[in-house]
Amino acid sequence: MKPADLLLAIAFVVIWGSAFNAARLVVLEWPPFWALAYRFVLTAPLLLALAWITRSRWPAREDLGRVVLMGLLGTGGYLAFSWWAMSLVPSGLVALITASTPLVVALGEAVFLGRRPSAGVWTGLVLGWAGVAVLAGARLAGQIGGPQGMGEALGVLLALLGAVSQAAGLLAFAPARARVDLWSASAGQSLVSAMLLLGMAVAMEGAPPTSGSTQVWFGLIYSVTVVGVGGYGLLFVMLRRFPASTAAALQLLAPPVAAVIGWAGLGEVLGWADLAGGLLTLTGLMLLFRARLREA
Repeated sequence: MKPADLLLAIAFVVIWGSAFNAARLVVLEWPPFWALAYRFVLTAPLLLALAWITRSRWPAREDLGRVVLMGLLGTGGYLAFSWWAMSLVPSGLVALITASTPLVVALGEAVFLGRRPSAGVWTGLVLGWAGVAVLAGARLAGQIGGPQGMGEALGVLLALLGAVSQAAGLLAFAPARARVDLWSASAGQSLVSAMLLLGMAVAMEGAPPTSGSTQVWFGLIYSVTVVGVGGYGLLFVMLRRFPASTAAALQLLAPPVAAVIGWAGLGEVLGWADLAGGLLTLTGLMLLFRARLREA
């Protein structure tokens, strides 16, 4: 790998891993839906401007519904569950659990699209879901009693629901992916997500927050600029410059990076069972990606 490509790969992994930690900084102080509403309201105009500057084609009428579903489920719904979860449990744990999204997608393809998994895919699914079971079980075992235990149980459940929501959005959007420009699709998804989160925030959290600490503003600005714009731009570059196998492998590094940053920078603690479950899940995902590439 050339030095420039290596720097791109490192930046890609760090940005997508640290996205969870930046969100954690915000939701520890602000209600999660209002925090996300601010993020999307600020991100959408930037993405619209980039779509206009790059002269991106807007989705055709037959693809608009898929873009809307991706905004409702794959972006807005996924992040709503994930940011809510991060207000209750460590960001590294949420990153490891939501890494199971490809496992949900593979199951969805088998159940709803009739795509029969190969032996390699089944191996990846079994290992991946075993890892998720270890992650969830480690947090739930002996933690049901008391407010803190109930909060951890809810956080794990929300992270799993986030993975399911993202998978549903990806499955709905998949047929349109090759037909739409990614900048315009990302802008459309952000607009839909902004409307969704604004409605949820007003209905469930009351008045919006109007003040915050330095770490809140840093986390929000980082989420809007570095992740919401820079992260997507870097993803598009990665998809053009690297094989699909390389991009998939690099994505697997983001959750461990989030866990390390959460431990080193935010004082989050992950137990040995959390780490073992995360390793199992990521191993299952690696086997799943390899099997899919052989089938392609």
